[in-house]
Amino acid sequence: MSKLRAGLIGLGAMGRNHARVLSNLDGVELVGVVDPAGDTTGTLRAPVVPELSDLLALGVDYVVVACPTALHEPIGLELAANGVCALIEKPLAQSVDAATRLVEAFETAGLVAGVGHIERYNPALQSLRTRLEAGELGEVFQVVTRRQGPFPHRIADVGVVMDLATHDIDLTAWVTGQQYASVAARTVSRSGRLHEDMVAVVGQLADGTMVNHLVNWLSPLKERSTVVTGDKGCFVADTLTADLTFYANAAIDTEWEALRAFRGVAEGDMVRFAIPKREPLLVEHERFRDAVEGKESDIVTLRQGLRTVQVAAALLESASDGKVVSVATSGSDAEPALR
Repeated sequence: MSKLRAGLIGLGAMGRNHARVLSNLDGVELVGVVDPAGDTTGTLRAPVVPELSDLLALGVDYVVVACPTALHEPIGLELAANGVCALIEKPLAQSVDAATRLVEAFETAGLVAGVGHIERYNPALQSLRTRLEAGELGEVFQVVTRRQGPFPHRIADVGVVMDLATHDIDLTAWVTGQQYASVAARTVSRSGRLHEDMVAVVGQLADGTMVNHLVNWLSPLKERSTVVTGDKGCFVADTLTADLTFYANAAIDTEWEALRAFRGVAEGDMVRFAIPKREPLLVEHERFRDAVEGKESDIVTLRQGLRTVQVAAALLESASDGKVVSVATSGSDAEPALR
């Protein structure tokens, strides 16, 4: 079988990772890259061209869009108009209106398109969702995420909500199989930039599950933590190390009265699961390649990406107005519900 011809737009930090994976992906040939600065390292085997029109002239089946968020809409619309499938880095777009136009363009053209919400392919979160699906936690009460680290100087066109918090929005909806119903948020900007660099979120999912997100670009500590608590205990996923740990509620009560009073809910067994750890970006590319080939594949659809942008916009609205904001559905796809 002939290989799919893939293109890439953007050679920033994430773009170079995409180039590395695409250059070695089975069934795919990276035929060209768009970046006005060219290949500054001289390591790419594919030609680097200055304009999207130059890439289209090479003939491509699909393109990975890894340029600044503000450019996602015009580039995506041009790809759709030229009949080219696209994997667009998260967030889908910088506004709900722009994301909606991208959804409509690719759906009208009947093209495969997805959003690069890479956390869905993290081994720890994939295992967590499978275990929640199997009822290992019982009823889910709360999802808490912490995502913090130093400021990435490459991000200039959006704030921490659209850039970083969209990871947590998408993974929370995905692992629980529930959409957001309402959110309340507070933001601050301490780095002197136009956009916010810290956000604290309290929200509720459609089934009543409480969610909390703490996200910032102001910490020297890099942390990526997801904690899901339910009536049988809690799961802790560290997506930096792809480790998943389960803390069970104790089945046996303690007779030590002072200790029992101090600890409250009794502690049970702690298990750290041994899980296969494949690179999430490679898995994401394999899934998208399969979808372009017409195979059944689990990708993040543009409508799911739109839903994430809607929630992020609601966070910014809440932070601006100081109110709880209901999240509009706008007909976007629901996350696949847990069985």
